[in-house]
Amino acid sequence: MPDFAHELLHHPGLVAGVDEAGRGPLAGPVVAAAVILRQDDCPDGLNDSKQLTAARRAVLEGEIKARALCWGIGMASVQEIDSLNILWATMLAMTRAMEALSHDCAHVLVDGNRCPKWRWTSTAVVEGDAKCLSIAAASILAKEARDRMMIEAASSHPHYGWETNKGYGSPMHLAALREHGPTPLHRRSFAPVAQLMLL
Repeated sequence: MPDFAHELLHHPGLVAGVDEAGRGPLAGPVVAAAVILRQDDCPDGLNDSKQLTAARRAVLEGEIKARALCWGIGMASVQEIDSLNILWATMLAMTRAMEALSHDCAHVLVDGNRCPKWRWTSTAVVEGDAKCLSIAAASILAKEARDRMMIEAASSHPHYGWETNKGYGSPMHLAALREHGPTPLHRRSFAPVAQLMLL
């Protein structure tokens, strides 16, 4: 389970955790979250969002937002993903999440193997959402925010099953892509979508 060990390496000063959701899907934005937790008032059960049930994530999202010192959400649009590529769009979303925080911090812990080029000193932590409580909290906020966006988008584009697959390339989604073609929310730079547009 994640703990505060990585955060404590960088004290004194506030430490933020950053994570993203939505690098792999064929449709929809990439969303990042930044969280500065209170070490004396941290919700129980924080973990990598992929290890939690949807019901548990929803409960923890509310607790994080209520009890964290501050949190921020940032996103990069489909158009930005297609123009920048998914890596740099993800870095942009992370930067926007940090800029949305109401408090500045002394250090940032970022899930993954590289950090954005930004003004904060930061450390990349591979599998950080399973190791660092701040990153775990960010992973929950990012996933919950993005899932809501895709469920809402599914009402306007009902053929693709986004309410369940959240834009990932499930068999239903791929079949609907072949039958109905891409929507404005599909990532043209991703191979399954790009190949269909060549047909």
